[in-house]
Amino acid sequence: MPELPEVQAVVDSLNQNKIPGKIIRSIHSPNGYESVCHENSLSIFQKFLENKLINCIKRRGKFIIIELNDGYLLFHLRMTGKFLYELSNDDDQKYISLKIIFKDNSSLYFKDIRKFGRAYISKNLQWLENKIGIEPLSKKFNAKWLIKTFQSYDRMVKPLLLDQKIIAGLGNIYIDEALWDSKIHPKSISSKITNYKINLLCSSIQSILKSALKHKGTTIIDFQYGNNEKGNFKKKLQVFGKENQPCPRCNQKIMKIFVGQRGTHYCNKCQVFYKIQP
Repeated sequence: MPELPEVQAVVDSLNQNKIPGKIIRSIHSPNGYESVCHENSLSIFQKFLENKLINCIKRRGKFIIIELNDGYLLFHLRMTGKFLYELSNDDDQKYISLKIIFKDNSSLYFKDIRKFGRAYISKNLQWLENKIGIEPLSKKFNAKWLIKTFQSYDRMVKPLLLDQKIIAGLGNIYIDEALWDSKIHPKSISSKITNYKINLLCSSIQSILKSALKHKGTTIIDFQYGNNEKGNFKKKLQVFGKENQPCPRCNQKIMKIFVGQRGTHYCNKCQVFYKIQP
Protein backbone atom coordinates (compact mmCIF):
# COMPACT_ATOMS: atom_id res chain seq x y z
CA MET A 1 0.00 0.00 0.00
CA PRO A 2 1.38 3.45 -0.87
CA GLU A 3 2.67 5.31 2.16
CA LEU A 4 3.29 9.01 2.81
CA PRO A 5 6.09 9.50 0.21
CA GLU A 6 4.20 7.63 -2.52
CA VAL A 7 0.97 9.52 -1.89
CA GLN A 8 2.87 12.81 -1.95
CA ALA A 9 4.41 11.83 -5.30
CA VAL A 10 0.90 11.36 -6.69
CA VAL A 11 -0.22 14.73 -5.29
CA ASP A 12 2.82 16.41 -6.84
CA SER A 13 2.05 14.80 -10.18
CA LEU A 14 -1.57 15.97 -10.12
CA ASN A 15 -0.43 19.50 -9.36
CA GLN A 16 2.27 19.43 -12.04
CA ASN A 17 -0.33 18.32 -14.57
CA LYS A 18 -2.36 21.42 -13.73
CA ILE A 19 -5.45 19.67 -12.37
CA PRO A 20 -6.03 22.62 -9.97
CA GLY A 21 -7.98 25.30 -11.80
CA LYS A 22 -10.08 22.84 -13.77
CA ILE A 23 -13.87 22.70 -13.46
CA ILE A 24 -15.58 19.31 -13.21
CA ARG A 25 -18.24 18.71 -15.84
CA SER A 26 -19.16 15.09 -15.09
CA ILE A 27 -18.01 11.88 -13.45
CA HIS A 28 -18.45 8.30 -14.69
CA SER A 29 -17.47 4.73 -13.82
CA PRO A 30 -16.29 3.10 -17.07
CA ASN A 31 -16.07 -0.36 -15.51
CA GLY A 32 -19.31 0.05 -13.57
CA TYR A 33 -17.64 -0.40 -10.18
CA GLU A 34 -19.67 2.11 -8.21
CA SER A 35 -18.42 0.80 -4.85
CA VAL A 36 -15.43 3.06 -5.43
CA CYS A 37 -17.77 5.85 -4.25
CA HIS A 38 -17.48 5.40 -0.50
CA GLU A 39 -20.93 5.18 1.13
CA ASN A 40 -22.51 7.00 -1.82
CA SER A 41 -23.85 6.33 -5.30
CA LEU A 42 -22.27 7.57 -8.49
CA SER A 43 -25.29 9.81 -9.07
CA ILE A 44 -24.75 11.50 -5.68
CA PHE A 45 -21.08 12.01 -6.59
CA GLN A 46 -22.14 13.53 -9.92
CA LYS A 47 -24.58 15.92 -8.26
CA PHE A 48 -22.01 16.94 -5.62
CA LEU A 49 -19.12 17.45 -8.06
CA GLU A 50 -20.81 18.97 -11.11
CA ASN A 51 -19.48 22.46 -11.93
CA LYS A 52 -17.10 22.43 -8.95
CA LEU A 53 -13.77 24.24 -9.35
CA ILE A 54 -10.65 22.45 -8.12
CA ASN A 55 -8.78 24.91 -5.90
CA CYS A 56 -5.83 22.81 -4.83
CA ILE A 57 -4.64 19.24 -4.21
CA LYS A 58 -2.86 18.18 -1.04
CA ARG A 59 -2.17 15.19 1.19
CA ARG A 60 -3.23 14.22 4.72
CA GLY A 61 -1.81 10.91 5.90
CA LYS A 62 -2.43 8.49 3.03
CA PHE A 63 -5.42 10.45 1.71
CA ILE A 64 -5.29 12.61 -1.43
CA ILE A 65 -7.43 15.70 -0.83
CA ILE A 66 -8.86 17.60 -3.79
CA GLU A 67 -10.13 20.87 -2.37
CA LEU A 68 -13.07 22.29 -4.31
CA ASN A 69 -14.61 25.75 -4.23
CA ASP A 70 -17.35 24.11 -2.15
CA GLY A 71 -16.43 20.85 -0.44
CA TYR A 72 -13.84 18.15 -0.98
CA LEU A 73 -13.17 15.09 -3.13
CA LEU A 74 -10.75 12.63 -1.54
CA PHE A 75 -9.05 9.45 -2.70
CA HIS A 76 -7.35 6.60 -0.88
CA LEU A 77 -5.22 4.55 -3.28
CA ARG A 78 -5.10 1.38 -1.16
CA MET A 79 -3.14 -1.35 -3.02
CA THR A 80 -3.25 -0.50 -6.73
CA GLY A 81 -5.05 2.80 -7.20
CA LYS A 82 -3.40 5.29 -9.56
CA PHE A 83 -4.29 8.29 -11.70
CA LEU A 84 -3.89 8.49 -15.46
CA TYR A 85 -4.22 11.54 -17.65
CA GLU A 86 -4.93 9.54 -20.78
CA LEU A 87 -5.54 5.89 -21.65
CA SER A 88 -2.89 4.11 -23.69
CA ASN A 89 -5.19 1.26 -24.73
CA ASP A 90 -8.83 0.17 -24.56
CA ASP A 91 -7.98 -2.69 -22.20
CA ASP A 92 -7.49 -0.10 -19.44
CA GLN A 93 -11.23 0.62 -19.47
CA LYS A 94 -12.03 -2.47 -17.38
CA TYR A 95 -9.78 -1.12 -14.60
CA ILE A 96 -11.06 2.48 -14.61
CA SER A 97 -13.31 2.88 -11.59
CA LEU A 98 -13.79 6.62 -12.08
CA LYS A 99 -13.40 9.02 -14.97
CA ILE A 100 -13.60 12.74 -14.25
CA ILE A 101 -14.34 14.90 -17.29
CA PHE A 102 -13.47 18.58 -17.04
CA LYS A 103 -15.04 21.51 -18.85
CA ASP A 104 -11.89 21.96 -20.95
CA ASN A 105 -12.60 18.42 -22.33
CA SER A 106 -9.59 16.88 -20.58
CA SER A 107 -10.07 13.87 -18.29
CA LEU A 108 -8.61 12.29 -15.18
CA TYR A 109 -8.85 8.51 -14.78
CA PHE A 110 -8.71 6.54 -11.54
CA LYS A 111 -7.34 3.10 -12.43
CA ASP A 112 -7.52 0.38 -9.79
CA ILE A 113 -6.82 -3.21 -10.82
CA ARG A 114 -7.70 -4.74 -7.45
CA LYS A 115 -10.60 -2.37 -6.77
CA PHE A 116 -9.67 -1.59 -3.16
CA GLY A 117 -9.23 2.16 -3.73
CA ARG A 118 -11.98 4.52 -2.61
CA ALA A 119 -13.22 8.04 -3.37
CA TYR A 120 -14.97 10.25 -0.82
CA ILE A 121 -17.00 13.43 -1.03
CA SER A 122 -17.45 15.73 1.95
CA LYS A 123 -18.48 19.25 2.87
CA ASN A 124 -15.64 19.48 5.40
CA LEU A 125 -12.67 17.47 6.67
CA GLN A 126 -13.57 17.15 10.35
CA TRP A 127 -14.35 13.44 9.91
CA LEU A 128 -10.84 12.91 8.55
CA GLU A 129 -9.20 14.85 11.38
CA ASN A 130 -11.14 12.65 13.82
CA LYS A 131 -9.94 9.55 11.99
CA ILE A 132 -6.18 10.03 11.64
CA GLY A 133 -3.35 11.23 13.82
CA ILE A 134 -0.31 13.46 13.69
CA GLU A 135 1.75 14.04 10.54
CA PRO A 136 5.28 12.63 11.05
CA LEU A 137 6.88 15.55 9.21
CA SER A 138 4.98 18.23 11.11
CA LYS A 139 6.42 20.42 13.86
CA LYS A 140 4.17 18.69 16.41
CA PHE A 141 5.89 15.37 15.72
CA ASN A 142 9.01 15.49 17.86
CA ALA A 143 10.87 13.34 20.38
CA LYS A 144 8.98 14.81 23.34
CA TRP A 145 5.62 13.93 21.77
CA LEU A 146 6.82 10.46 20.74
CA ILE A 147 8.18 9.67 24.21
CA LYS A 148 4.88 10.69 25.81
CA THR A 149 2.93 8.63 23.28
CA PHE A 150 5.10 5.54 23.71
CA GLN A 151 4.81 5.76 27.49
CA SER A 152 1.01 5.85 27.19
CA TYR A 153 0.85 2.39 25.65
CA ASP A 154 2.10 -1.13 26.33
CA ARG A 155 1.99 -2.03 22.65
CA MET A 156 4.50 -3.56 20.27
CA VAL A 157 6.24 -0.68 18.59
CA LYS A 158 5.58 -1.64 14.99
CA PRO A 159 1.77 -1.99 15.29
CA LEU A 160 1.73 1.27 17.25
CA LEU A 161 3.60 3.09 14.48
CA LEU A 162 1.26 1.53 11.91
CA ASP A 163 -1.81 2.83 13.73
CA GLN A 164 -3.09 5.65 11.53
CA LYS A 165 -5.16 7.04 14.43
CA ILE A 166 -1.87 7.88 16.17
CA ILE A 167 0.54 8.69 13.33
CA ALA A 168 -0.78 9.33 9.82
CA GLY A 169 1.10 8.15 6.75
CA LEU A 170 3.58 5.60 8.06
CA GLY A 171 3.48 2.07 6.68
CA ASN A 172 5.36 -1.18 6.44
CA ILE A 173 8.36 -0.05 4.40
CA TYR A 174 9.42 3.07 6.28
CA ILE A 175 8.67 1.67 9.72
CA ASP A 176 10.97 -1.31 9.08
CA GLU A 177 13.65 1.05 7.82
CA ALA A 178 13.34 3.46 10.76
CA LEU A 179 13.35 0.69 13.38
CA TRP A 180 16.49 -0.79 11.82
CA ASP A 181 18.15 2.63 11.63
CA SER A 182 17.44 3.31 15.32
CA LYS A 183 18.30 -0.29 16.35
CA ILE A 184 14.91 -1.13 17.86
CA HIS A 185 13.36 -4.60 17.57
CA PRO A 186 9.89 -4.36 15.92
CA LYS A 187 8.29 -6.39 18.74
CA SER A 188 9.64 -4.09 21.45
CA ILE A 189 7.03 -2.83 23.90
CA SER A 190 6.67 0.91 23.40
CA SER A 191 6.62 1.85 27.11
CA LYS A 192 9.90 -0.04 27.72
CA ILE A 193 11.95 1.64 25.01
CA THR A 194 14.49 4.11 26.40
CA ASN A 195 14.04 7.84 25.81
CA TYR A 196 17.40 7.86 24.04
CA LYS A 197 16.21 5.27 21.52
CA ILE A 198 12.89 7.04 21.00
CA ASN A 199 14.85 10.20 20.17
CA LEU A 200 16.82 8.23 17.60
CA LEU A 201 13.63 6.70 16.19
CA CYS A 202 12.01 10.12 15.81
CA SER A 203 15.02 11.38 13.85
CA SER A 204 15.15 8.18 11.77
CA ILE A 205 11.47 8.40 10.80
CA GLN A 206 11.79 11.99 9.64
CA SER A 207 15.11 11.63 7.82
CA ILE A 208 14.02 8.45 6.00
CA LEU A 209 10.70 10.00 4.96
CA LYS A 210 12.45 13.13 3.68
CA SER A 211 14.86 11.02 1.65
CA ALA A 212 12.00 8.90 0.27
CA LEU A 213 10.12 12.05 -0.73
CA LYS A 214 13.14 13.19 -2.76
CA HIS A 215 13.15 9.82 -4.52
CA LYS A 216 9.37 9.94 -5.17
CA GLY A 217 8.74 6.96 -2.91
CA THR A 218 9.40 3.26 -3.32
CA THR A 219 8.16 1.04 -6.11
CA ILE A 220 8.26 -2.64 -5.09
CA ILE A 221 5.55 -4.05 -7.38
CA ASP A 222 2.58 -1.85 -8.20
CA PHE A 223 3.23 1.76 -7.27
CA GLN A 224 3.40 4.21 -10.17
CA TYR A 225 2.55 7.89 -10.56
CA GLY A 226 2.22 10.31 -13.45
CA ASN A 227 3.00 8.75 -16.80
CA ASN A 228 3.84 5.31 -15.36
CA GLU A 229 6.80 6.72 -13.43
CA LYS A 230 8.18 4.74 -10.51
CA GLY A 231 9.59 5.76 -7.16
CA ASN A 232 13.31 4.98 -6.88
CA PHE A 233 13.86 4.81 -3.12
CA LYS A 234 14.13 1.01 -3.43
CA LYS A 235 17.88 1.31 -3.98
CA LYS A 236 18.16 3.04 -0.59
CA LEU A 237 16.38 0.32 1.40
CA GLN A 238 18.51 -1.31 4.10
CA VAL A 239 16.25 -4.13 5.37
CA PHE A 240 12.81 -4.08 3.77
CA GLY A 241 12.56 -6.92 1.26
CA LYS A 242 16.11 -8.07 2.13
CA GLU A 243 15.28 -11.38 3.83
CA ASN A 244 18.39 -13.63 4.14
CA GLN A 245 20.65 -10.89 2.82
CA PRO A 246 23.46 -9.59 5.10
CA CYS A 247 22.66 -6.69 7.40
CA PRO A 248 24.48 -3.60 6.08
CA ARG A 249 25.66 -2.87 9.61
CA CYS A 250 26.75 -6.22 11.08
CA ASN A 251 26.54 -8.84 8.30
CA GLN A 252 23.99 -10.95 10.20
CA LYS A 253 21.25 -12.29 7.90
CA ILE A 254 18.14 -10.12 7.75
CA MET A 255 15.13 -11.97 9.09
CA LYS A 256 11.47 -11.79 8.13
CA ILE A 257 8.74 -12.36 10.70
CA PHE A 258 5.11 -11.31 11.05
CA VAL A 259 4.31 -8.57 13.54
CA GLY A 260 0.69 -7.53 13.81
CA GLN A 261 0.02 -9.68 10.71
CA ARG A 262 2.47 -7.63 8.67
CA GLY A 263 5.62 -8.99 7.06
CA THR A 264 8.49 -7.40 8.96
CA HIS A 265 12.20 -7.27 8.13
CA TYR A 266 14.81 -6.71 10.83
CA CYS A 267 18.26 -7.68 12.10
CA ASN A 268 18.12 -9.91 15.17
CA LYS A 269 21.64 -8.88 16.19
CA CYS A 270 21.47 -5.11 15.75
CA GLN A 271 17.96 -4.35 16.91
CA VAL A 272 17.43 -4.40 20.69
CA PHE A 273 14.30 -6.10 22.06
CA TYR A 274 12.72 -3.97 24.79
CA LYS A 275 10.12 -6.08 26.57
CA ILE A 276 8.17 -6.43 29.78
CA GLN A 277 10.22 -8.45 32.22
CA PRO A 278 8.50 -11.50 33.79
